[in-house]
Amino acid sequence: MTAPEAIADLGTVVPRYEAIFCDVWGVIHDGVEKHAAAEAALRQARQAGRTVVLLTNSPRPLEGVARQLDSLSFSREAYDRIVTSGDVTRDLIASGPRRLFHIGPERNKDIFTGIEVDFVGEAEAETIVATGLFDDETETPDDYAELLARLRERNLPMVCANPDVVVHRGAKLIFCAGALAKAYGAEGGAVAMAGKPYRPIYDLAAREAGTAGRPTAVLAIGDGLHTDIRGANDYGVDVLLIAEGVHRDELGAGIGEALGAQGLAARYVMPTLR
Repeated sequence: MTAPEAIADLGTVVPRYEAIFCDVWGVIHDGVEKHAAAEAALRQARQAGRTVVLLTNSPRPLEGVARQLDSLSFSREAYDRIVTSGDVTRDLIASGPRRLFHIGPERNKDIFTGIEVDFVGEAEAETIVATGLFDDETETPDDYAELLARLRERNLPMVCANPDVVVHRGAKLIFCAGALAKAYGAEGGAVAMAGKPYRPIYDLAAREAGTAGRPTAVLAIGDGLHTDIRGANDYGVDVLLIAEGVHRDELGAGIGEALGAQGLAARYVMPTLR
């Protein structure tokens, strides 16, 4: 497997593309602080005439993500659009059963705004929407084994609003809805995934960027092998891997070999976005 080209800064490759699809958590912030160098790099890309779409597996609609970025003082001049798995999830919720059991924190409830749903207990539910763990600071997927087994016995379908399995919040590793979806699927449960690495979120981003049907015009930036890199590979766009993101404790010097072992590829690599 060919090793990705190590580059010193994003500006080196920006002229080759019309649009950038950039991951959020782990690339432009860590959940606690923004990455100022990443902010500057994306601003410079926009100043060079490129369209920057922030592409995130956040279960929240784009307005919620924008507010979070504002709270971290991340400049709105560093991006043109935000596309979230939450926005894709809303379409799945709106077209699905009305009586749902929500697994996730209260802060994610804005994903349901404007959609006619009935929040019910597990015994009355017709579907499950997983946006995360109820308390991701203290819980792990193991705490949900009995709940997921009961839901599986009823053959309830699950919509997963965030396919990420884990993210770093500062120095701490936090489990996401994707970890619950993985466990539910392993039990034979039916799971619909809304975000990366699945195609619908990339189609939406391409429409927002004006690059639909032209994958060679896009550079995807991300740190998640199973979400960012897999999704970009499947969609046919070039990838810049951020090596010191969520897999920073796993990736060694042989990045090309690590990617190849999982059937993945990246065109470029850098430690952090700058």
